[in-house]
Amino acid sequence: MASTASSAAETEPKIKPFSVLFVCLGNICRSPAAEGVFRDLVKKRGLDSKFYIDSAGTINYHEGDQADPRMRAASKRRGIEITSISRPIRPSDFVDFDLILAMDRQNRADILSTFERWRHREPLPAEAAKKVRLICSYCKKHEADEVPDPYYGGAQGFEKVLDLLDDACESLLESILAESTKLADS
Repeated sequence: MASTASSAAETEPKIKPFSVLFVCLGNICRSPAAEGVFRDLVKKRGLDSKFYIDSAGTINYHEGDQADPRMRAASKRRGIEITSISRPIRPSDFVDFDLILAMDRQNRADILSTFERWRHREPLPAEAAKKVRLICSYCKKHEADEVPDPYYGGAQGFEKVLDLLDDACESLLESILAESTKLADS
């Protein structure tokens, strides 16, 4: 009987996790924080296996670096671990991710410009540009269009970023769950 159950499980189609990529300029402050906040929300809901979450930068200047220590400290005070390592956005991200969320308008413009450049050299789906959105478009509690870069500011800048990301990521998760019955019903 056990062999029948295991063969039935093997024939069920695997559901691809919903994939979200957060992008900022250097991938050391805002996008790793967004990745950490969203990962924490998903984990608290017990949905870890249903999501693939990552972050990237529009430049490769910090490639291989941990997130900014000030952002890691601010997040840790809220109980959120940021463990990501900086990497630049890649052509495959436009294929692999369901949603690409930019922290500000310049990041969004840079992502779309990069996509246009790459799609003439790589087989990228034309509709991939529709995956690129501003993270603050999901904010419900804050009236912000962009997540400001806290890099050159003080500690309050990192807190403001986390406040915006808490708001946006909570709404983002609700939106994804509402649109995807496969994730919500499991």
